[in-house]
This record gives sequence, structure tokens and C-alpha cells, in this order.
Amino acid sequence: MRTTSSSRPTGVRAWLGLLVVLGPVLLVAMDGSVLFLAMAKVSEALSPSAGQALWILDVYGFAVGSLLITFGNIGDRYGRLKLLMTGAAVFGAASAGAALAPGPELLIVFRALMGVAGATLLPSALAVLGGLFPDPRRRAQAIGIFAATFAAGFAIGPVVGGYLLSSFWWGSVFLINIPVVVLFLVLAPGLLREVRATRSGRIDVLSVLLSAAGILLTVHGIKHAAAEGLAAVPAATGAVGVAALVWFVRRQLRLEQPLIDFRLFRDRVFTIAAVTGLLPLAAWSAVAYLGGIYLQSVLGLTVMEAALVALPGAAVLTVTCVATPALVARINTRAALVTCHFFIAAGLLLLLATGVSGGIGWYVASTVVAGIGYGISFSVVADTAVAAVPAERAGSAAAIAETGNEIGNALGIALLGSLAALIFRLQGPGLGGTLNETLQIPGLTAAVTGDAKSAFVAGLHAAAVIAAALHAALGAFTLHHLTRTSRTSAPAESTPGTGDNFPDRPLAGVADDATSH
Repeated sequence: MRTTSSSRPTGVRAWLGLLVVLGPVLLVAMDGSVLFLAMAKVSEALSPSAGQALWILDVYGFAVGSLLITFGNIGDRYGRLKLLMTGAAVFGAASAGAALAPGPELLIVFRALMGVAGATLLPSALAVLGGLFPDPRRRAQAIGIFAATFAAGFAIGPVVGGYLLSSFWWGSVFLINIPVVVLFLVLAPGLLREVRATRSGRIDVLSVLLSAAGILLTVHGIKHAAAEGLAAVPAATGAVGVAALVWFVRRQLRLEQPLIDFRLFRDRVFTIAAVTGLLPLAAWSAVAYLGGIYLQSVLGLTVMEAALVALPGAAVLTVTCVATPALVARINTRAALVTCHFFIAAGLLLLLATGVSGGIGWYVASTVVAGIGYGISFSVVADTAVAAVPAERAGSAAAIAETGNEIGNALGIALLGSLAALIFRLQGPGLGGTLNETLQIPGLTAAVTGDAKSAFVAGLHAAAVIAAALHAALGAFTLHHLTRTSRTSAPAESTPGTGDNFPDRPLAGVADDATSH
């Protein structure tokens, strides 16, 4: 198989093309987190139930994550630029629909449609860099900028949302997407060229349906159990979802051209990198969402004040992501993978010092320390995934990396958010399913209000402890197992899925291997 391109732009045109591509990338990442500080305003305007509020937040991430692999394969077969243009147009239209949604049901629908469109953008945007930058070193720099932009989008999403909500209504957080989309649709045809891999075969529709249905049904069962307790129908729904995912995995192992090549996970380093792509986003999204409620509904900050409190952590995360290639040049990729998990675990544990009566300083310290780990993980995983496969599978490889990020983002809210909701339901006053619902009840006494806030903080602490424990465990596992890999193996000669060879070198060198297959 080979990759064909009608043009390979160089110089200024290539960098301008990169800037154009980064617009949709920033939007897709930012829309995964822009509602974290906006949910209080959305709840006031639309009055969603506890379950609807969680779906408004994470149906976007699940739609993106469940379809990234599919659209990565479609782009590889039928054209990445064509998919980028179509996805951007749909993303803009769905953003307008979400901004004008009159109720929570339609907002969930439009958020899901935005997720479907977002799934077309990420893998194709990263894969098209190969056409823009034929030189491996330049491509490595472009991939680093891509990773930093993606991380920055997640990090600044709550800040942007908070700033807009200080002056405009809640729908403004979606309308800001439209100018960027229009600019991309105008400039992309002139700066980008179609890049299509000469791959044969059709997309396995059954695999697409199994993966999407399995994820959504499983999470629906978990959410219902946390928010309302165990019941027969949600439990059965969750069981069907798990069965669909098992069927999906077994089917991929039999297909000649699977949506996900699970044989890659035989390589220990690839597996650790894939989990590193998922777990940090799960922790970050859950803490950012719960932290936004904590700052506003527990401590009483305005939405703009909450955005300013989130700014130091967002800045540290973004700077770390940009600086990671230079860091890896000194400590190697193995050490970076270990370091990121321990930084995240330490930062999360600092949240235990927060309380009902105060804790802003501890919250900022938590986001700054954990932000170092998040930034390292985002940058390392993005580059490693692209280097893991032949160039003609770049779209699929990018999709695997971004799938881990998006599924992690959605799972963090679904699982850790559901854990916090469960604790609130068990320890709270029992007057509402969420803290915001409870505080909106008229005539509450100070004691009841204090009990509700204490129950929410207990849920925040529990989510932070669980996430910290998972990161500490993965960091220890990485430290133990990757120290046994060879320091002298040549990565360009190794084949994914056949061993545990690991590159002790800068990320730019890793990216070079993407063209050596």
C-alpha cells in the first residue's frame, strides 16, 4: 500500500495550512470541556434532570470516541480533506442548533451531532499533516503543535466558557464555533490538498454499530445506577452494552481489515501509551467538571471568578505540552510516561484539602501540579501513536490516539461523575438529585444547605482519590515493566505488536519512524 497526494506543499504555505487545520482541532477539543463552568447557567435556563445534565456534558465525548476509528478508516480510503470539509460544515450547523436549543432533549441531540462531526475532524486533521510536511523533522514539529493545540483546547474550554457567560447567555459557548468553521471552509480548499491512501475494502458496518451501541448502553446503565439506584431495565441495558463490546473485540480479531487492530496491544509499550491516552483525560474531565460546580455552587464564586481560578492550571498544562519534546530529549520517553502519572496523582490528592468553607488555594495548586502530568501525557501519546503504523494508516492511528482521549474525557464524567453523584445521593439531604437542584429549592435552612455542600465535597474527594490511585498504580506498573525493555533496540526495525522495544530518544525522532515503513 502507498499514500498518494496531489501536492506536497512546503514552506510558508505548509505552515499556513497547519494553522487552518488547527482551527477545527481547537474547537473539537474545546467543546469537550467548554460546558464545565457553563452547566450551572444551562441548568438554570433549561432545568435538566440529573441524568440529562450528565448526558449534555458527555454525549459529545461518547459520540466522538465511538466514531473516531470509523472516520479514521473512511478518511484513509476515500479522502481526508473531503471528510474534513464535510465534518466542519456539520459541526458548524450543529453548534448553531445547540446554541438555540429550547430544552435539554434537543441540546443533547445537537451535542451528539456535534460529536459525530467532531469524529470526522480529528483523525483526518492529524493525518493530513503528512501531505503538508513531507520532511520528517518538520512533520514532528507539526505533530507537537497539533498535540499542544488539542491539549490547549481542553484546558482553555472552561476558561472560555466562563468568560463568555460573564457577558452573554449560555448558548454563546456554541456560537463561537461558527466563525472558525466558516474561516476553515473558505481557506482550506486553497491551502490544503487531498490526501488519500490507496486502501481497499469496505468499512465493517456491524463493527461500527457494535462499538457505538456497546459504549452508550454500558454507560447508560452505570449512570442510571449511580443517579437513581439499581433497577432491572438499566442493569439489562448495561449488560447488553458489555456483551456488544465483547462481540466487537472478538470480531476485530477475525477481520482482515478491522476498525481497531488489537494486535497492536500485544506490545507492552503501545498498551501503556494507549492507557495513558485515556486515564489522564478521565481524571482531568471529571475534576474540571466537579471543580466548576465546587467553585460556583459550594464556594459561591461567579462564573468569571471560577474561570480565573482555572486559568493557572490551564496555562501550565498548555506550556508543558509544548515543552515536552525538549523534556523527553533529556529524560527519554519511558521516564516521561512514568513522571506524568505521579504528577497527576500528586495533584489530585491536593484536592483533599479543599472544603465547604474554603480551599481555592489548594484547588489552584492541584490543577497546577496535575497540569504538568496532563501536558506530558497528551504530548507523548499523540506522537507515539502516529509513529506506530505505516504512513498509509496514519488516519487510523490518529483515530486510536484521539479515541483514547475522547473516551477518557467522556468516561471521566460518566464514571467518576456518577461516583460523585452516588455519594451525594447517599450522604446528601435527599431533596434533589444534584447539588444545584437541591440549592434551588426555596426555603432551605442553613443546616440543609451545609449538608448538601458537604455531601458534594465528599463526592469530589472520592473521585479525586480513585483517579489518583489509578494513576499511581499505572505509574508504578510503567516504572516496573518499562525498565526491563532494551535501551539499545532500534525502533525503526521493530514491528508494533511483536515486542516491547522502546525508544530512549526525543519525540521528534519517534515521529521520523512514521515514514520509514
